[in-house]
Amino acid sequence: MPRRHPPRLWLMTDERLGESLWTALDNLPPGAGIVFRHYRTPLAERRRLFAAVQAIADRRGLVLVRAGADRLAAREDGVHNAARRPERGLLTRAVHARREAIAAARVGADLIFVSPVFATRSHPGAAVLGVARARAIARTFPGAAIALGGVTPARGRRMMRFGFYGWAAIQAWIAE
Repeated sequence: MPRRHPPRLWLMTDERLGESLWTALDNLPPGAGIVFRHYRTPLAERRRLFAAVQAIADRRGLVLVRAGADRLAAREDGVHNAARRPERGLLTRAVHARREAIAAARVGADLIFVSPVFATRSHPGAAVLGVARARAIARTFPGAAIALGGVTPARGRRMMRFGFYGWAAIQAWIAE
């Protein structure tokens, strides 16, 4: 995976997706990215699920990044929220403030997920950044900034017009 061209569109997974995970994976366009975040799933089951997602990602040309400290497979396309760069692959980071974007740059992250831009079902009632603050955070990072949190395809396109490299979502990939 070349570090210069990470995916522009991303799916953030977790246990809340349940069986909708498979629909979301089917709805991703080729070349999109997946951040696999099943933190609460027991490790053996998490490894099996990661392998199933990896088989789909390989077949469809998707990039699969693992979140969490435990290595899940011999080959991973990158890691999310790790303390340092992996030997190979992408390093992605979630950021909610300018200081986190600066910290991500210092450790050599390839891209950041700026969140939550809009109100989201994932974190009901949580404070949102809004477009202007999210843009200010993104501008402090020298790499690719991805808008996350309440992002729909229309909002994602809008955020890209505002200078974001791409967008990420959960619900947008399973919407009917």
